[in-house]
Amino acid sequence: MEEKEGAYNYNDGGRSQAGFKGDAGDCLVRAIAIATDTPYQKIYDLVNSYGKKERPKKSWRNIKRKSSARTGVYKDTARKIFADLGWVWVPTMTIGSGCKVHLKAEELPSGKIVCNVSKHYTAVVDGIINDTFDCSRGGERCVYGYWKSADRCW
Repeated sequence: MEEKEGAYNYNDGGRSQAGFKGDAGDCLVRAIAIATDTPYQKIYDLVNSYGKKERPKKSWRNIKRKSSARTGVYKDTARKIFADLGWVWVPTMTIGSGCKVHLKAEELPSGKIVCNVSKHYTAVVDGIINDTFDCSRGGERCVYGYWKSADRCW
């Protein structure tokens, strides 16, 4: 995994090594695999097992699919996955507060975290985005919050 200029490192989380090809909406799987040092396939299977257990909510009435490692995961399901992994949510903005934390090293904590940005999850390791593309929008992308391991002393 080659180091790129700036605060970005190309990293597919082990997706290609697991035999997967092409593009997919698997950002949560990649981010968790990177941040937890867990094989991609194991996280892929874990996410799909949570999707199979989902019970549709009334607000899902027009949605025909459940969470999937390949096509995306609902926020409530992602929360359950992180909680069961022993990770805690750290919000960085609230409704009406405006953006206070951006996807750049100087505004994020050190260590391994999974940042939630608009329609995407990305792993950040010691301030460096580890993903299949630089999703920082030049350091201007707002971070809604991030997940960190509850075991790690901060």
